[in-house]
Amino acid sequence: MVSTGNPHLPENIKNKLAQIDKDVTILVFVTPTCPYCPRAVITSHKFAVANPKIKGYMVEALEYLGWADRYFVRAVPKIVINDVVEFEGAYSEPFFADKVLEAVALTKGG
Repeated sequence: MVSTGNPHLPENIKNKLAQIDKDVTILVFVTPTCPYCPRAVITSHKFAVANPKIKGYMVEALEYLGWADRYFVRAVPKIVINDVVEFEGAYSEPFFADKVLEAVALTKGG
């Protein structure tokens, strides 16, 4: 995906993400045994490929306990976007994209 620059997203999602002109940081907290975590991480990385303003990070919650405590990780995957929007679960790309846009609207500056 990175080598081709193609995030393999539907056009409507690419169009939504293309509107973003502020920096976005997506933290996806995971654990090694979570069957849903890879989907959430891949979605965040697709978004990062679609728009260079978006940075997607996978954070292994058991390895980074300080971060997991800071963000009150109690279930995974837990997604934190710009420290202003949070949700748990591996939701669809449209839902995830809407949450990113919500975070952009709530983020000051950038």
